[in-house]
Amino acid sequence: MGTVVIATSEPAARTVALWLLAGFLGSFIFIRTSARLMRSPKVPWWPGSVTSGDLHIHHLVWGIILLLLCGFLGFATTPITPWTQILAVLFGIGAGFTLDEFALWLRLDDVYWGPEGRRSVDAVLLATLVGLLLLVGFSPFDEDSSSGEVALGISIVLNVLFVLAAVLKGRIVLGVVGLFVPIVALVATCRLARPRSPWARRFYAEGSRRLERSRKRFPDSRRMRWEPVVDLFAGRSPAEAEDVRR
Repeated sequence: MGTVVIATSEPAARTVALWLLAGFLGSFIFIRTSARLMRSPKVPWWPGSVTSGDLHIHHLVWGIILLLLCGFLGFATTPITPWTQILAVLFGIGAGFTLDEFALWLRLDDVYWGPEGRRSVDAVLLATLVGLLLLVGFSPFDEDSSSGEVALGISIVLNVLFVLAAVLKGRIVLGVVGLFVPIVALVATCRLARPRSPWARRFYAEGSRRLERSRKRFPDSRRMRWEPVVDLFAGRSPAEAEDVRR
């Protein structure tokens, strides 16, 4: 009798990224929808949260466990199809569960439905943006350089400095995108800082023209362009909720 040989191969990086992103978005949409249905009086049959006695177990706990487990297995095993894709999906699910409660582990307080809890959705959207950039082939550190290692190293250091400046100016989204597309970080570095950013607090003196321009450009009432998407997952924005109460 002949021996049956099962061919295995190392999966392509983009394929793994696609499965990871699918698991991440799927888990986030599922857990955020579940959390909203738990609070809805119109869906009394929806199961509640996991508790152990008086202890409420947040879903970020399961996310952290999945991240650790998949991380250990990912380092300890050889990348082969289909197990690497399965690990990527599970890792994405863990990341979705964990980032959905980003505001909780950032502030060490249960602010899931508070104004600060909206930052969790911001973190998920930012992570999704990074995943999409990796999926389409952008890399923060391009190893292919015809100019030599020294020139490559200098360009990476400069780009990181531009990214850091953009983040310190409160231009976080542009800074993250600039990590993959350097010209974006450069443009963000040259633009005005947000009034409450570390850059403005350090370099924009009170009463200065730059600070006044910054406050006019970024008033407290101004909403980010993806705020409607945040509203979709986190509920009505604090300003709109206040208008409804009035």
